[in-house]
Order: sequence, then C-alpha cells, then structure tokens
Amino acid sequence: MKISVFGCGYLGAVHAACMAKLGHEVVGVDVVEAHIASLAAGKAPFHEPGLPELLTEALESGRLEFTTDASRAADATVHFICVGTPQKRGENAADLAYVRAATDTVLGLLKPGDVVVGKSTVPVGTAEEIADRIAESVPEAQLIWNPEFLREGFAVKDTLHPDRLVYGFRAGDAGAEAATVLDEVYAATLAEGTPKIETDLATAQLVKVAANSFLATKISFINAMAELCEATGADVTMLADAIGHDARIGRRFLNAGVGFGGGCLPKDIRAFMARAGELGVDQALTFLREVDAINMRRRVRMVDLAREVCGGSIVSRKVAVLGAAFKPDSDDIRDSPALSVAAQMQLQGAQVTVTDPQAIDNARKKWPDLAYAETVEDAVRGAEVILVLTEWPEYVALDPTALADQVAAPRIVDGRNCLDPATWRAAGWTYRALGRP
Repeated sequence: MKISVFGCGYLGAVHAACMAKLGHEVVGVDVVEAHIASLAAGKAPFHEPGLPELLTEALESGRLEFTTDASRAADATVHFICVGTPQKRGENAADLAYVRAATDTVLGLLKPGDVVVGKSTVPVGTAEEIADRIAESVPEAQLIWNPEFLREGFAVKDTLHPDRLVYGFRAGDAGAEAATVLDEVYAATLAEGTPKIETDLATAQLVKVAANSFLATKISFINAMAELCEATGADVTMLADAIGHDARIGRRFLNAGVGFGGGCLPKDIRAFMARAGELGVDQALTFLREVDAINMRRRVRMVDLAREVCGGSIVSRKVAVLGAAFKPDSDDIRDSPALSVAAQMQLQGAQVTVTDPQAIDNARKKWPDLAYAETVEDAVRGAEVILVLTEWPEYVALDPTALADQVAAPRIVDGRNCLDPATWRAAGWTYRALGRP
C-alpha cells in the first residue's frame, strides 16, 4: 500500500521505517529540514536500537523516502498523523498545534476512500474534531484512531510486533471499511495473532493516557513505599519482590528510585488531569496530582542522600553523575530525573560532572552549564561521591574494587536501586539508595 507518515520525530520515523519493512511504499513528511536530511541519509536523529539498520534497509529497497514536500504524499491512500503533543508552556494541557497543522496539510491531500490514521497521544475529543473536519472536507474519507504504545529502546520491536492494536472509529459501514483498510496495513502483524480491539474514538484516545497513568501510578506507589521503608528500616526492593509475586500486581514497574521522566509519562498524566478538568470530572483524577508530586520529590530526595553521605554538605564537593538520559538505551533527556538532580546539585554548590553513553550531546545543548565527560573514568576521577541515575548496563556492571582506585572517596548513591549493596560495601564503599537500609 502507499502510505504517508506526517511527523518524522521519534514516533513517526520509527513508524515509517517499520511500515516499509512490512512491504508498504512509505513517504515520511516533516517540516524540520535537518531531521529529514538525516533520515534521508539513513541516519536517525536520535538513538534507538535497531533503527539505523532498518532505515538503511528500507531506503535501499526504494520503499521509503523522507521529504519536506507534502505533495509527495498526494497519491497515498493511508495517512498517519504521528506528530508530537508537548505540554503547553506554563500549563498542564497538551499543545495540539502540531496535530492541527498536520491535519490541515492532510486535508489538502485527501481523496475519496482515503483513510487518516491518528497515532499521536491527544486529549479525548481531539479525534472527534478531526473527524468532523474530514467529513466537511472529503466526506468519503475516514478517520481511525490507532494509538501507539512504543517503549523507547524497544520501539522497533513494539511497532513490528505490538502486544495489541487498537482501532477507534465512528460506527457505521464507512468506519468498518476504513478498519478493513487498516487491517491491510497491519496484515503481517495480525497474521502473528496480535490482539485487535475495535472501539469508539473516545475510548481509543483514552487507552494510551490511561495506560501511562497506570504505569506512573505504579512507579510512584513503590516510591511512596520507599519513603515508608526509609522511616522504618525496611527494604523496598525486597518489599517489591514480595508483592510482585501476586499475579494481580506483578513485579514490573515496581523499581523504587529517582522516578520517571521522558517525553510521555510526565506530560501525559498532566494533560490527562487538565482534560478531566475541562470535562468537569477533575475529581476523578486528583490522585494523579500526588502521583506527580511523589515523582518530583524523588529528585529532591536524591540530592538529600548525596548530602547525607558527604557528611551534611555538598558545597565544593566533586560529584560524578552516571546517566543523563531518562532511561537506558535512549538519548532522550526530556524531563530527565538525572539531569534535574545534577542541575540541583550544581545550584547548591557541588562541582558536578555528568557522563552518559548516548545522551551527552543532547544534554550539553539543554544544560550547557554542567560539566560533561565522555567516559566513566573521566567522570569519576577525583570524585567524592558518585550518583547512578540511569541504569545503563555498563554502570550496573561496574567493578567497585577497580573504581575505588579512581575516586577521592568511595561513596555511591544508587538512584535506580540497580546495584548490589553487599558487593559495593564489601569493596569498601559507602552505599546509599532510596528505601534501602
């Protein structure tokens, strides 16, 4: 099939390459010339495992092209909207400017029988607005809302082999026909037995934000338990292991630490609360305010732990921060807890050096006042305390005995509860982590 993808950021670039991998002819459209130039050269403008190889394969096959010229997508029959919905400056609500701009462009290309597929994470009610505009412009075209569920670091796998597909459309023969078209797009995926859920537009829009809110709540729950463990001497990791054996709860996302960040969970739960307020049901989501507050408190608490292990002050202390990305296998620093902690410590007088395997360049652009090192060895040399704030495998695998020879004082704060306390303490380190005695 001939497919267009509007928006070639993180979501759109991955989606376009994966659709070409599935055998479709794909044109990716974006207004950011630098991104398009990079993608057209087979270079992803962000770090995502497996994507560079996929881009190269798809481009060489001739099934994938990237352009700033929207007219190149005029002969496509399926148009995906994959633009971002960032948080509005000074507000909790989502900024829909990119969605509306992409919609305007797509409306200028639509033909009878075309299908528009929304993948962006939007406040409920947005899809209905777009569907109305399509009905006014090209009545014979249809909209389906098909939310994405990508995990950074696993985006290629999650696109090619998702754990479910959700179709949201208006009832009627035309909606069912549009769903059949989308079945053709995902034919290989459906052939694998991937579950498909067909629902109304409102439900489809709620699925992603509801899922993210649940995950955020689970993370903040275990971090709240970490506060209790700190007060009682209990071990939050053992607590998580114990309750995680309950099949109703599960162990995933029960890792206490510095909390969640990135471009989805923080802004999505805030936008969810804002939309609930607009709908007059804000009381239904008031618990998310505390979820957000617990998450942000973790960052302050991490600075407190560093101060504690340094004897009560971090002023003029040399601090090494391992990690800048909000999670491993990514160079995404949006709302990164690691960089937030690093900046707070520097503001309080510490001499901070940050390192990360992939996110240094992005971090330098966003936080130019911080010092950076390309390697762990350079970052920790002479350090009086080390903070592990992104659980990259190479940080988890560090040799505490060898590392002790490079620092001024063997003190480590494990912001992700990813290290073995016994191993580090046996090597002579002062080890501290959230919710662990």
